[in-house]
Amino acid sequence: MLTIGLNGNFSPGDSDLVPGLREYMYHDAAAALVRDGVLIAAVEEERLNRIKHTTKFPSNAIRACLETAGVTPADVDAVGYYFPESYLDFMLNGLYVDNPSVPARYSRQLVKDRLSRDLGWELGDDKLFFASHHRAHAMSGLARSGMADALVVVLDGMGEDCSGTIFGAPDGRLETLAKLPMHNSLGLLYMGATRHLGFRFGDEYKVMGLAPYGDPAVHRAVFESMYTLNADGGYDFDRHALSLDYVGGVFLAHGLPPRRSTDPVEQRHKDFAAGLQEMLERIVLHLMGHWSRSARYTALVFSGGVAHNCSLNGAILRSGLFDEMFVHPASHDAGTAEGAALLAQETLAGPVRRGERLRSASVGPGLGGTHTIERQLAAWEGLIEYERPADLVDTTARLLADGAVLGWAQGRSEFGPRALGHRSILADPRPAENRTRINAMIKKRESFRPFAPMVVSEAADTYFELPKTAADYDFMSFVVRVRPEHRRTLGAVTHVDGTARIQVVEPEVNERVHRLVARFGELTGTPVLLNTSMNNDAEPIVQSVEDAVTCLLTTELDGLVVDEFVVRRRPGFLTALDDLVPRLRPVTRLIRTAKATSSGGSVVFHEIVLDYATGPRAAVSPEMFALLERADGVATFAALAAGTSTEPLRTELYALWQRRFFSLTPAPVRSAEPGRSPRRPSGD
Repeated sequence: MLTIGLNGNFSPGDSDLVPGLREYMYHDAAAALVRDGVLIAAVEEERLNRIKHTTKFPSNAIRACLETAGVTPADVDAVGYYFPESYLDFMLNGLYVDNPSVPARYSRQLVKDRLSRDLGWELGDDKLFFASHHRAHAMSGLARSGMADALVVVLDGMGEDCSGTIFGAPDGRLETLAKLPMHNSLGLLYMGATRHLGFRFGDEYKVMGLAPYGDPAVHRAVFESMYTLNADGGYDFDRHALSLDYVGGVFLAHGLPPRRSTDPVEQRHKDFAAGLQEMLERIVLHLMGHWSRSARYTALVFSGGVAHNCSLNGAILRSGLFDEMFVHPASHDAGTAEGAALLAQETLAGPVRRGERLRSASVGPGLGGTHTIERQLAAWEGLIEYERPADLVDTTARLLADGAVLGWAQGRSEFGPRALGHRSILADPRPAENRTRINAMIKKRESFRPFAPMVVSEAADTYFELPKTAADYDFMSFVVRVRPEHRRTLGAVTHVDGTARIQVVEPEVNERVHRLVARFGELTGTPVLLNTSMNNDAEPIVQSVEDAVTCLLTTELDGLVVDEFVVRRRPGFLTALDDLVPRLRPVTRLIRTAKATSSGGSVVFHEIVLDYATGPRAAVSPEMFALLERADGVATFAALAAGTSTEPLRTELYALWQRRFFSLTPAPVRSAEPGRSPRRPSGD
């Protein structure tokens, strides 16, 4: 049986369902394809439409899953969606009330309409199934855990009627043991606190990374006043705790007003983050301690957005509450696409077959064959040079040992928010200055953000303190302690508190990456590499060869390894931008605004905007605005700029490309995807 699961909302690729749709409304859209209980393809829509945490309907992800598996819509037995139909329709009603000009259409019809318009797929009502959100989370985690009996805990911002669910899974069957009320949402509280610290939705991992720099004792009394722990393993927040105004008011009274995003991060903010993380860990350990004892499960499956808090996961391991623990690599909402597919199969055909534990998250689309990749690289020859070394692994290891920071794109992409050796940036983990260097030159992010070590399995226990609880270290899901004698050695990947978010590489799971780390170890004496995702601060993790080359050309990476090839920028490559084709994205908007002046005249402002929640905007010169108005996805920059001075325009074009307002590709540009065409300018 072949089923596909979906999450996200119902927005088309070039607009939102209603104006002003917030970024947390059905975020992290994805599709996952399951055959007889086995996950065969999954990818987040953001990897394809290049919008972080995108809420758009996952049409591109569906297409990619079908193509990866070599099947068509006619082969699919059922489609699963990750919330109950009644809940989705209730939420849609609220959106329509606030936006009376938007036609009222409901979830079942919206799913069918999107499939029809974007993929030509006429889905029958008898093939569309809706799932409980938390059950979808639990199902994906349990099905990939390899466990026959486990306690399954789902904690996130909210499901349809609760903020967390405790399941027992005797013989692989999910039985609800308890639900946590919405007003006790750990996910929403952490999100609100993240905003108090001046970060955006989706930045909770920044707060987790900031916490070790602080002292939790500074605000411990304030945090403890916000909740109580109950004897039955439950807890209760102050009834106002989920209100951002309440959080801001409480901490304002204690000398910590909300931080604006432009303000520096100070010690008081670090202390706040430390207190928040301590509160989260205390509550969750209390909850899980009760259920491990009362339900008598020795194995834990943890899922939901809170399960991506790697520091919390490390605390659970060290607690000794369980003998074994599994965290799905896509425990956030993207993973519910897989759960919805599994639940659709269960509805049609009975219990889903349990397989072995998932070891590799690389179930996304691939890069193509080696000859195809070489043709793609050749198209960029004015900007890059490349070679195919006889021993790719040895060549790469030597470059890394000599201090290079390299992009590394191999095979199928990973499902989930972590780059695990298929779409990574790799570097020497030993010099502490590499952390600052990579944060500044490539990631363009805060200096306090840590990087993760990947280590060969044979040396993992030598460098890291691995708790007795068995765990899946394949997916960078756990923070563990670096052994004291190696903390200085691993200066770029050891966090300020002596910990690291570890990835253990087994030869049977990722043979090429294992060989690379091992060869680096032979050259340097340290079989560990620094690993972070291949992207800058403006985009999601790269997916395609084009994405990887773009990352190389718009950052200060020393080189790129893609499939069998080592790629470098050509000296003076910026002049070759003239031969590239600007192509506006489906969400690109060009806006011209005239504002009156006090003298009675007017001033015209020109802007480029990415039209989605939190989408960036930038002022552009009138000349660039006019050039982009003429962009048709066919003409090169030089042709569009004919008759003008290209040097200043080229500099401006490159700066806007770095922020991904549009793509630049070699001519001839690829044809647009079905149902999509270059966006024309809007507004005057």
